[in-house]
Amino acid sequence: MKDSLDTALKKLRLSGLLQTLEVRLQEASGNHLTHAEFLELILQDELTVRQDRLIQRRVKAAGFREMRTLDDFDWQFNPTIKRKQVFDLATCRFIKEGKDVLLLGPPGVGKSHLVQAIGHQAIKAGYVVLYRSIFDLVRDFLQDEAMGGQDKLLTRYLKPDLLVIDDMGIKQLPKRSGECLFEIILRRYETRSTMMTSNRPLEDWGKLLGDVPSATAILDRFLHHAEIISITGRSYRLKDRAVDAGAEKERSAKSEKPARVEKDEKAACLEPVK
Repeated sequence: MKDSLDTALKKLRLSGLLQTLEVRLQEASGNHLTHAEFLELILQDELTVRQDRLIQRRVKAAGFREMRTLDDFDWQFNPTIKRKQVFDLATCRFIKEGKDVLLLGPPGVGKSHLVQAIGHQAIKAGYVVLYRSIFDLVRDFLQDEAMGGQDKLLTRYLKPDLLVIDDMGIKQLPKRSGECLFEIILRRYETRSTMMTSNRPLEDWGKLLGDVPSATAILDRFLHHAEIISITGRSYRLKDRAVDAGAEKERSAKSEKPARVEKDEKAACLEPVK
């Protein structure tokens, strides 16, 4: 009976139910569960496993650079970041409302960590997410254009409920980058949410893109319904270097002190006796 049941569950692809069936049978017997209660438990097990697998697939498809969460973000390091504002974004209400988000600030203050963490939260909430750096985005379109077609690639960028474009402003972009970005922003405007990060002020975007008209058109649409988060402060990535440098300086000072004492003692020994 057990073997035939396992075979049937495998054919029906009910692997979640199969994993917990033995435990649930013992639970049903020990707690005198009704047939309906038992059925509800095993079906819930199957739904949980399927949901976990769906999240794993969507996380992989999103293409995050790193697996980041809000729980592992160091909120104490940079008090200028408004925690309540970030967690409000993590509710994904802005995605439901079709709004956009822009994070501005110098390199290393946590922008990429936060957008990837919010993206991961959006996936858990049931949304489809795509994460790309601005360089990946431009390279995708320029390469695809050279091969003679953009429809499939454009669909990839238009379909996600949330598109995260990271690293705007790291360096000047290739020619026609403005056209690629404008096409995406234009088509997603008021239909899907886009989240971007930049370490350069908005007035520099025309220079970065090498196309002031495109930059103006992009910002006109993107900022229309966007929430802007400005982050200031020093680089989180460099904090460990500062700590290490301080520790090294302290060690050097300690090692030099005995040397100076020894030198002074030798000098005293060489002084003539009066």
